[in-house]
Amino acid sequence: MQLAIRHRTHYQYSEPALRVTQALRLWPASSASQTVVDWRVEVDGTLLPCITKDGFGNPVATHTADGAVNEVLVEVNGRVQTSDHHGVLSGTVELLPVQFFLIETPLTRIDSAIREMAGQVPKGDGDIDRLHRLCNHVRDRVDYVPGQTDSETTAAEALEQGLGVCQDHAHLLSAAARVLGFPARYVSGYLCAGAETGEAASHAWAEIFVEDVGWVGFDAANRICPNEYYVRIACGRDYHDAAPIRGVHQGGRSESMEVSVSISEEARPASESGFQQQGSIQQ
Repeated sequence: MQLAIRHRTHYQYSEPALRVTQALRLWPASSASQTVVDWRVEVDGTLLPCITKDGFGNPVATHTADGAVNEVLVEVNGRVQTSDHHGVLSGTVELLPVQFFLIETPLTRIDSAIREMAGQVPKGDGDIDRLHRLCNHVRDRVDYVPGQTDSETTAAEALEQGLGVCQDHAHLLSAAARVLGFPARYVSGYLCAGAETGEAASHAWAEIFVEDVGWVGFDAANRICPNEYYVRIACGRDYHDAAPIRGVHQGGRSESMEVSVSISEEARPASESGFQQQGSIQQ
């Protein structure tokens, strides 16, 4: 299917900031399950080209605004052709050995409670079945409750509280998978409202490496593997590595942020094909 995505992030400062610097990971890369038809990222109405990658292979660009900065507006408009590969990722360029993703981070630090939770999951009928059981177990232990956690909430804290959002599910699933010896990583992207189990939103899930299969996506928040309703943007060890926008500002006191995401399915013209992303990183 073809998904049309509009993503708007509006930052405002209580007093003018002297400088704002942001790193943006907002460009999807084509793979076996998604083809970028067109994609534009604009900052304050100016096209921001993406001409480099970070250490994880994610397309990334940085912008800086100097002077009296009252607000910053980041807008994404694009279309992506997607297909369902049952969560199996292929057609990507991997820059790091899979063993790198066995390393825990501050957000995915493993404590005794996470070890105990992971140990409660039976092996089942092979690795894939075991990971599906783990995915469901994470969702059973952490209810989906927006507004109770934030970007600095750790996997251990989400498990202790028993509530969180997709980011927390992805962190906890990654940590628990590493306990069981599976390399795991955090993925940011989008989920279309057409999916029966989710709403239109920026989203997060985990990818877990399975021998003889490769990287497989598991969305614990919705208890499924990513399908044609998902658009993959960036990956990393945790949210800090794959956040769509991360930045700092000098002065400006408090910062407020408003985010809106609109995703819809649209017909694909018969004549339309190819990769037309401006300032794109070709795989």
